[in-house]
Amino acid sequence: MIDEETRYEAVRSRDARFDGEFFFAVETTGIYCRPSCPAVTPKRQNVRYYTTAAAAQGSGFRACRRCRPDAVPGSAEWNVRADVVGRAMRMIGDGVVDREGVPGLAVRLGYSSRQVQRQLTAELGAGPVALARAQRAHTARVLLQTTGLPITEIAFAAGFASVRQFNDTIRAVYALTPTALRGAAPRGGGAGRATPSAGVPLRLAYRGAYQAGAVFDLLSAEAVDGVEQVSGERGGRTYRRTLRLPYGTGIVAVEERDHGVGGWLDARLHLTDLRDLTTAVQRLRRLFDLDADPHAVDERLGADPRLAPLVAARPGLRSPGAADPDEFAVRALVGREEASVLVARYGKALDAPCGTLTHVFPEPGALAGEPGPLGELATALADGRVRLDAGADREDAGEGLSGLAGVDAGVAALIRMRALGDPDVGLPGMDVPEGWRPWRSYGVRHLLTAG
Repeated sequence: MIDEETRYEAVRSRDARFDGEFFFAVETTGIYCRPSCPAVTPKRQNVRYYTTAAAAQGSGFRACRRCRPDAVPGSAEWNVRADVVGRAMRMIGDGVVDREGVPGLAVRLGYSSRQVQRQLTAELGAGPVALARAQRAHTARVLLQTTGLPITEIAFAAGFASVRQFNDTIRAVYALTPTALRGAAPRGGGAGRATPSAGVPLRLAYRGAYQAGAVFDLLSAEAVDGVEQVSGERGGRTYRRTLRLPYGTGIVAVEERDHGVGGWLDARLHLTDLRDLTTAVQRLRRLFDLDADPHAVDERLGADPRLAPLVAARPGLRSPGAADPDEFAVRALVGREEASVLVARYGKALDAPCGTLTHVFPEPGALAGEPGPLGELATALADGRVRLDAGADREDAGEGLSGLAGVDAGVAALIRMRALGDPDVGLPGMDVPEGWRPWRSYGVRHLLTAG
């Protein structure tokens, strides 16, 4: 936990390392901000601190128009934690509350709705509905300011149940009507410049340093024909892939760019159903490990004599996750070449292929009839005996995987590291000391990248 003295010092020094880790609100202005907000530092006695933007909004504060606190990277805490609150936050980010409501979230967690509400409110200052509402507001702002879609269409695409609910939320969060918020788009990214057919342009923010080259190297080495493609020269490559999403399919293109410390990756999403925007963005963030805290990781691993030179050479090295956990599990088991064969045989063809992107990876149910370990894994994923979704219990998933024929310790560890986004996994056969906890996955990534 960060004490108030440290928080105020972060605000006073405009320390971007804490963006997304907490938010501060100013009682005299009624505005909440990210710690790095460039505005004049408020007096200490006028500042209140919140763990989430939803908690600040619930206390009546509106988002700062200057620093846009809703656009910060998410807290790395939710990736590290394996408890109910951490799992709930990952599922809310994946859009579970928008699709299934709080009862659906509670069922996935194995708790009652009342227990989930109580735990989230006690720790975060906001319940699941408020957290989902804040996320919907951010999605709506992105669509308002980057596309020319009709406002009514944006309301439902962002996950709101009605236009009235949409209007009320936008006014409460941004103190602007949707039309005024669209008109307030930053220069160079004005509303209406993009069209639905051109996709939704995004800036996927990250904190600290980011070794984009190493991430794109890995994605290029793993790319499966028909589903993924990496093109261009190193330093300016484009990663494209297809996505299977709750309401439809999508194609995303992400650019390899070095913005230095505290930048973003430029991306463009083409979706058959815009209701999938929030889910698609969160899955990309997990794939590129954009919510990590590189300062904490590098500090811990840099203290190890073996890793110190590697950390110095590649500060901010990430541990990539997966855009589709079930897909990655199958790929980890069968390998790249066999995965390409499965795509051609069982993958769902896109209605409108884009270059070499022709299919989405087959669902586990389509592979359940395959013989041997592949069929056993696919069946376990299809019937829910092994869950790898955003809110899955990592220990339960690990036990389920270890009980499947053909899934050895190395494959199970890789699935846990990548598909489940566990930051603290050591691969069998590698010397991964306890002193690297809770960032052993990053230590492994340093060794593999250097090797």
